[in-house]
Amino acid sequence: MPHSFDWICKDVVKRLRGKDLNPVKGLTDAMKFRQFEILQTDPQSLYLDSEDTPVGYSLLEILEPNFPVPEPEVSAPIPLKHTVSWKLKSNVGVNAIAEGSVSAEFVQSCGYDIEVQCTSIPDSKLKSLQNRKLLDQELSFVNDCRMGRKELYVVTEAFEVIKGTELEDSSSVDLSGKVGIPHKIVKVQAQGQWQRKRTDSVPIPKGAVVAYKKKQLVIENDTIAILFSAKTKKKTFLGMLPRLSCLSPASEMGWWINYISPIGTIEEPFHLDFQCLQDEVFRTTRELSMLSKDVQDVVFSSLLPMLRDRKILYDLMNTLKLDQLGHMDGPGGVILDVVQQDSRPPWIDLKNLILYLLKILMVLSDTQLSLLAQSMEKRLLFQQRELVKSILQPNFKYPWNIPFTLQPQLLGPLQGEGLAITYELLKECGLKTELNNPRSTWDLEAKRPLSVLYGSLSFLQQLVES
Repeated sequence: MPHSFDWICKDVVKRLRGKDLNPVKGLTDAMKFRQFEILQTDPQSLYLDSEDTPVGYSLLEILEPNFPVPEPEVSAPIPLKHTVSWKLKSNVGVNAIAEGSVSAEFVQSCGYDIEVQCTSIPDSKLKSLQNRKLLDQELSFVNDCRMGRKELYVVTEAFEVIKGTELEDSSSVDLSGKVGIPHKIVKVQAQGQWQRKRTDSVPIPKGAVVAYKKKQLVIENDTIAILFSAKTKKKTFLGMLPRLSCLSPASEMGWWINYISPIGTIEEPFHLDFQCLQDEVFRTTRELSMLSKDVQDVVFSSLLPMLRDRKILYDLMNTLKLDQLGHMDGPGGVILDVVQQDSRPPWIDLKNLILYLLKILMVLSDTQLSLLAQSMEKRLLFQQRELVKSILQPNFKYPWNIPFTLQPQLLGPLQGEGLAITYELLKECGLKTELNNPRSTWDLEAKRPLSVLYGSLSFLQQLVES
């Protein structure tokens, strides 16, 4: 759908213009960003924003019981509506195997009409939670985050949908006119009308969160503190060791966390160049290439259906992160079987390699994942990767908007639907592109999404080439 749930969330953030307001990226997680929910972020890669992942617990569930809970403030309903519709009409001459004229009309409409309500805890009330003690029995996810050097945040403001609604996208095509069909003896005239209508809808349930604000948690000496300012730089578990009773092999992190986490931080701006990104992508692609052809084929064929269902990607990612390599149905289970068989070179950590790939894919929007699936089916990945590289490489260093032109020799192999899919991928990254127009404008905000797309295309292309 042109206006998917993740698109709505991004549009809502733009309309509300709230400072530090974040869009929810998928409908499957929309109920997990409510007030007091705890989010974890992973040090992922050089140029990727850390992904906010709900841990499944509220802050109130990990603190000592019997303490006063601040009452949230609820805003008045905020109506938000965005509808787009257009109509195209044309007369088409038909003279290849027939003679005549056909009138074509294409109509499409899409958009959303929702009411949201803001539930928030002001800083003055949050102070009542400062220096509260954790439960005596530490929950496993807290220790996992401590070992993995992950940062923890708490949702302090959430914009929830007040009434359940449906996101709809409808289109219709009407063809009418007269066609002359040549025959051996006479020319047969035929006149008629052909019509096709299509309507897609996605239900958005009451209580779904479309946007949220968060504040960082700091845990020290078994007590929590909430950082009120995003400018304050602290680590959630800085200098802390895990409780000995909680140590387990599942707490060990892979090579990619240890290697990547210190690079590309705010303190090291000299690393922010395209070559550094390309080096990281090359390292991962090389490790994928060292896997057997059978393993690469299985991963590729399993990822294809998973790209159309973010929940499966999310479930598999969490299963690998928690080291719970048990039973899982569907394509995710197939990948788990490959990981458990452990048929890999001894110097490759297959579990963390696949986990890294899943984390990169999860940064993409639902629309981009669906477009990637189509690109995989149509074998467009190589051309798309080279096109994205041709955009990033010369423009990566520029912090301002500048015009550029897509290279014709790279657009050439992408014809018809393939070209439309590619342009949509670029538009989802924030580039202003128009079909059949190679001119565009470099936007600094598109830098990270394009970097994620470049990595995704590179990794998937390697799996195709196996």
